[in-house]
Amino acid sequence: MSTAVPLAAPHAHRPGTIRAALSYRDFRILFIGSTMSNVGTWMQNFTLPAYVDDRTHSAALVGALAFAQLGPQLLLSIPAGALADRVSRTKLVLYMQVVMLTMSLALALLAARTAPIWALFTVQLGVGVASALQAPAFSASLPMMVSRADLPGAVSLNSAQINGSRILGPALAALLAAVGLSLPQLFVANSLTYVFLIVPLLFIGLPQPARGLAAAGVRAFTVGMRTARNRGVLWRTLATMCLFSLICLPYIGLFPSVARLNFGIESTSGTYKALYIVWGFGAFLGALGIGSWLAHHDKRRLTRWGLGGFAVCLATFALISNATLAFPIAALLGFAYFTVATALASIFQQNLANSERGTVMPLWFMAFGGTVPIGTLIAGPIVDHVGARWVMLAGAVFALVLAETFDLRRLVQHHFLPEEDGGEPFVALDADRWF
Repeated sequence: MSTAVPLAAPHAHRPGTIRAALSYRDFRILFIGSTMSNVGTWMQNFTLPAYVDDRTHSAALVGALAFAQLGPQLLLSIPAGALADRVSRTKLVLYMQVVMLTMSLALALLAARTAPIWALFTVQLGVGVASALQAPAFSASLPMMVSRADLPGAVSLNSAQINGSRILGPALAALLAAVGLSLPQLFVANSLTYVFLIVPLLFIGLPQPARGLAAAGVRAFTVGMRTARNRGVLWRTLATMCLFSLICLPYIGLFPSVARLNFGIESTSGTYKALYIVWGFGAFLGALGIGSWLAHHDKRRLTRWGLGGFAVCLATFALISNATLAFPIAALLGFAYFTVATALASIFQQNLANSERGTVMPLWFMAFGGTVPIGTLIAGPIVDHVGARWVMLAGAVFALVLAETFDLRRLVQHHFLPEEDGGEPFVALDADRWF
């Protein structure tokens, strides 16, 4: 199994671009396998909330389902990060992929029998736990499979595949439903997609950290917190992502309820599937842009631009009621959303030494994936009582607050990873203007 960290770039492409990252064979194979697996995951993530919304017409229950799926990341990211440094990362990811495959088959069985909602929640919680346990191991390993100069392209690709999956998953679900597959059969189809990552992992090992660097339990948490606190860019990036996820992004988990309440679009309709796909396509382009046509722009500036654009798009999406107009606004909203997320992820990854990833990356999962379900859980009952518009407008206003309060352009050189430790050359930016 391959565990060596590449030291030299095996390509003649521009460093930090998507083409450069894809020139690494092992990274390319695992990236493709992960993409195929995620297509199935998002097929399930798309159909299950819509199914619950259709059965209950309750935004609160849809929010609770999102919490069951993503909430474990908040509680398990730290122990999962410590586990990733103490056991074989390859075996850990393999075992969790098998668990998720099994859980998808269980969902198929429950859906076929029109099981109680709580039973669906329980199995979805099992999927969430397995995903949380394997996420730090996989995400901390992939960047180690390319040179540091090509890290931005790898991060951009990873973000793009997540959102490409958001498009292909629902699109594939719609296509399979159109040819006659039932909801249980869609879950079975998802279970098969896990094989696309399981098989490559049998032949390509994930890189392991150097011996003696692993921290466990509470110590892993304190080591990660101390590293982030002592490096200002990490702390500010985590704070931005945490608050952005908590207050600005609940609309994502409540998308079926937002479509039904704001635009009169039922969650089981083809129009809803199309709206979600359009939003996902915008997010895909936002992630792809960071590693391609936006690669030469400073990501600190892109974060600020993205937050401002997100605020405008989310406010517009909240205020309109015309279903036709919702489509282009949804695309722009998705683009701004993942421009912010990918730019922040790139800054975060570029300011981590390889030896720090096992203890610090779990903080990123807590800030991003872990806080989204809390926001959704809180926002769900509010949406049921006052509607989705006020929740989204509050998120739009708060995005502007984040852009001003956590402006990364104000940080100075000692807040970043030094060049001798693998950091990027520091370039001071003018923080006196919005742009």
